[in-house]
Amino acid sequence: MANVIADMDELGRIVRYHRKRAGLSRAALSDLAGTGTTVIYELEHGKSTLQFDVLKRILSTLNLKLLVDGPLLDEYMSKANEAS
Repeated sequence: MANVIADMDELGRIVRYHRKRAGLSRAALSDLAGTGTTVIYELEHGKSTLQFDVLKRILSTLNLKLLVDGPLLDEYMSKANEAS
């Protein structure tokens, strides 16, 4: 089930919930995601200046996906596939 995330605070709460449900400490998650514990803390507290690749690694480690949707997405994907 996909949900619209309103802001980084909400994303942080989701990450924290999944980390805790997985039985992981911040240190354990940071080790698995290849990042520092401070990054996990900052994400869980809504910091909005995380690097995209770091965010993707953390989400992937927790089996979470970042999805993009919009009214022009199908058109964009068609054109992008034609170009490649």
